[in-house]
Amino acid sequence: MSKFTSNLAPLIEEMLSFREALGYVRITCEPHLLHFDRFCRVNFPDETSLTKEMVLQWMERRPTENTGGLQSRAGAIRNFGRYLAAHGIQSYNLPDKFIGGHSSFTPYVFTDSELKSLFAAADSMKSRAGTLKHLVVPVLLRLIYTCGLRPNEGRELKRRNIHFDTGEILITGTKNHKERIVVMSDDMLSLCKAYDVKCSAFAPENDYFFPSPNGGAYPGHWLAEEFKSCWIQANPGKDPKTLPFVRVYDLRHRFASAILNRWLDEKRDLYVMLPYLRAYMGHGELSATAYYIHLLPENLVKSAGVDWSALAGLIPEVSIWPE
Repeated sequence: MSKFTSNLAPLIEEMLSFREALGYVRITCEPHLLHFDRFCRVNFPDETSLTKEMVLQWMERRPTENTGGLQSRAGAIRNFGRYLAAHGIQSYNLPDKFIGGHSSFTPYVFTDSELKSLFAAADSMKSRAGTLKHLVVPVLLRLIYTCGLRPNEGRELKRRNIHFDTGEILITGTKNHKERIVVMSDDMLSLCKAYDVKCSAFAPENDYFFPSPNGGAYPGHWLAEEFKSCWIQANPGKDPKTLPFVRVYDLRHRFASAILNRWLDEKRDLYVMLPYLRAYMGHGELSATAYYIHLLPENLVKSAGVDWSALAGLIPEVSIWPE
């Protein structure tokens, strides 16, 4: 009896048998394709062909997966796609350069409903003796999102760098060693003020706005773990293994995408506006800001409000995501 149970099971079995006949060891691809088969059965139960959507979703890096593991999975699904193509079956073939550059996957851009559920999960954290995480996490995540901060810029924020009268924040210790000022929205400022009153009662002498129990800034792995916990809680009833892989940094991606979408709605010229977003986000090169245009929905990239001839030289190629 076949171990595979999705609609693609017969084709997977045929491909593995074909490779065995050529002298390849079955175990090279079989474990990965078994996982892919289960993934298809749960997420694409009616799909009968190998599509780009299912492949890219399955190829999102897992929380504990290293580059070697990702490359191994890519090889298995690529071999399957090539087998189907060689037999005249229409399918998506994962590019050879899928894993390359500075990132092996596309940043995840949260929807409005996902953000709402994520922040609700953060708000539901229970207080625990010796820690302020039930106060810290909801405010820290919202600050990173609403101000487009890098996660470390939020974690390591000093209280003295916040101007509570104007809502201005001085961001120091940046990636490009260049200080900048960001401005909180009125809602975010009110939330920070309320948080500051509560936090000051527990840690009145601490330099950090988000003090850890040991008095310093929270480490990156702590925030990543809390974020993952919130993401799982925000998706009740779903197997955590099948959820999209997300990072705290994706809140910054969502911020940039939301700004670009708003400017398009307002018929702004993105070529003119990008330098403002670059300065606000602290990018060293304009091309780093222009990259976020790749994350916009396809219907928006056809908008008449985008001067693509002017932007062509700014936007870096993303060869790992070819059409």
